[in-house]
Amino acid sequence: MALTIGIDVGGTKVAGGVVDEKGTVVAQTRRETPADDPAGTRDTIVAVATELAAQYPEANAVGIGAAAWIDAAGSTVLFAPNLAWRDEPVRDIVAKAVGLPTVLENDANVAAWAEFRFGAGRQADDSMVMITVGTGIGGGIVINGGLWRGANGIAGELGHIQSVNNGHPCGCGRLGCLEQYASGKALVRFARAGARQEPDRAALLLELAGGDPLEITGRQITEAARSGDGVARDAFAQIGYWLGVALTDLAQAFDPQVFVLGGGVIDAGDLLMGPVEATYRKELTNRGRFPVAEIRAAETGNTAGVLGAADLARRI
Repeated sequence: MALTIGIDVGGTKVAGGVVDEKGTVVAQTRRETPADDPAGTRDTIVAVATELAAQYPEANAVGIGAAAWIDAAGSTVLFAPNLAWRDEPVRDIVAKAVGLPTVLENDANVAAWAEFRFGAGRQADDSMVMITVGTGIGGGIVINGGLWRGANGIAGELGHIQSVNNGHPCGCGRLGCLEQYASGKALVRFARAGARQEPDRAALLLELAGGDPLEITGRQITEAARSGDGVARDAFAQIGYWLGVALTDLAQAFDPQVFVLGGGVIDAGDLLMGPVEATYRKELTNRGRFPVAEIRAAETGNTAGVLGAADLARRI
């Protein structure tokens, strides 16, 4: 049984696991991330990898997925918005400390690879595009059976394709990015605006928020929408529309075998997937002339980072 170690590094936790070639996680561990301490974060990753390697000495490589931009060589974190890393040679530091070959990759790419190998994209033998919908939006692209990282290692930033000309300002510095219209943050913004404008249609949502639109959260929107709240459902319809439009454009650009939607917002199920699918089919006006990619919800969930990183490590 070939075993590798996968480590998922986020702003709040470092999760690690030992994974076999079939995608079974045979051991797990987790520690808090000292996000404002670069050396502390590196030490935490090393500690997680070392612990798992000691438990399973037959594990022969380490994969790391980090919420960061990774260089073309897959060795250095160029920038991490939620971690205090700037130009950090994470791969080589971990490899030297643990004594195992190590691979470093962006977290959305890692999640995409997990879905391609073991999740909703596993029946695609060639191509898949994944969009992760959480607080922000990320993405990963598989072409010819491998991750497409681009010339500089930072391909797949699908949240920063432009949706609206001169639209909402984005943290990346541009205006009107998809992330501003189809993310968890956008969902909350749409719901708060709707609750202010149509409080009668947002009665349940406002009740959950204690009567204050500014206190509305994503979980409350999902709960209210499932109970039929009109404004909450409208908020999902709005982000679903923009995701559907984006998938239409990506279908024209990449013609993948399958699209996978992942991230925390996907837990809302058909509240989101319904509007996405409807918009996608409507916008592809030439859909009757050729096959188009199916849209599927991600299946690997919270294990995606560990699964994807471990499987990429297996390919060093």
